[in-house]
Amino acid sequence: MSDEAEQDGPQSTVTVGVPKEIREGERRVALVPKVVGKLAGRGARVVVETGAGEGALIPDDEFTEAGAEIGDPWAADVVAVVNPPSAEQIGKLRSGQVLVGFLSPLTHPETVEKLRDAGVTAFAMESIPRISRAQGMDALSSQANVAGYKAVLAAAEHSTRFFPMLTTAAGTVKPATALVLGVGVAGLQALATAKRLGARTTGYDVRPEVADQVKSLGAQWLDLGIDAAGEGGYARELSDDERARQQKALEEAITGFDVVVTTALVPGRKAPQLVSAAAVEGMRPGSVIVDMAGEAGGNCELTEPGETVVRHDVTIVSPLNLPASMPEHASELYARNVTSLLELMVTDGRLSPDFDDEVLAKSCVTREEGSA
Repeated sequence: MSDEAEQDGPQSTVTVGVPKEIREGERRVALVPKVVGKLAGRGARVVVETGAGEGALIPDDEFTEAGAEIGDPWAADVVAVVNPPSAEQIGKLRSGQVLVGFLSPLTHPETVEKLRDAGVTAFAMESIPRISRAQGMDALSSQANVAGYKAVLAAAEHSTRFFPMLTTAAGTVKPATALVLGVGVAGLQALATAKRLGARTTGYDVRPEVADQVKSLGAQWLDLGIDAAGEGGYARELSDDERARQQKALEEAITGFDVVVTTALVPGRKAPQLVSAAAVEGMRPGSVIVDMAGEAGGNCELTEPGETVVRHDVTIVSPLNLPASMPEHASELYARNVTSLLELMVTDGRLSPDFDDEVLAKSCVTREEGSA
């Protein structure tokens, strides 16, 4: 092949595109300047859309100083996003491209179908297996840490009571009591944050094996005698009998807490209802519930997703997309996750995903016919 033919042929350097997120309220960006050099070390070029980092307070010049280019991200070999692409954005993709991001394959299968029809090979960050070697790619956990932290700050903001015990000239104020329902990554971070603020903390989960993690954070364990551990570290759906027993026991327990933070989710299903209207009515006036499961319908019967409401003198807060409220650190953590995944696909500047690799095989939700 002639030199001219080689120059006109496919480029050996893989390009990674970073679009500006268009979801309302989204301030995160898929990659940050700190990881550009790392990708360059793999022989990749990073192309960032103008203003992609504005929400995270990252100007374009910080990307260019790190070695990225400002241009059209949708023309890149690999496109990295935070949220599932819109139909219009999918229309910008071509057959053979790779898309990486949160793609909601279980709750929005129509997006996956459109990507498949477009011939795009797509990797869903939420489908990455929770195995030791994939911990650096676990975007669900990194963003859940942000959400758990912010949920407790929201509770403190709306509470009519101090979190810590205070000893003053006017007397001593006892610490608030906080219950966290669902102690995955978000729940454990919520417990740790509430403890740091001085609250007396308690954790509950249908997976009794996490009790030791709760206790390691200085929290008490609420044992309701239910075991619903599922696959992949998640809880399985409760039977009707288990659900009835849990709700009755929780109605009695919840009334003794000043703050309740709920985090319980079952992948691909409506969020389980843990806090009934009767439980809310039984709480002390001025108490706060922060429902982190609002986007899946909510764990509280009286939750209005995305809203803050007062029912029976109890404030119920259901913030959506909490990680976007801390865009700087949330983007930095997410970018590390995405970069770790991309490093499995890029070798010597070429895109060469090995679909026999467990991480890539399980996170791939669509695959171009005939791809390697």
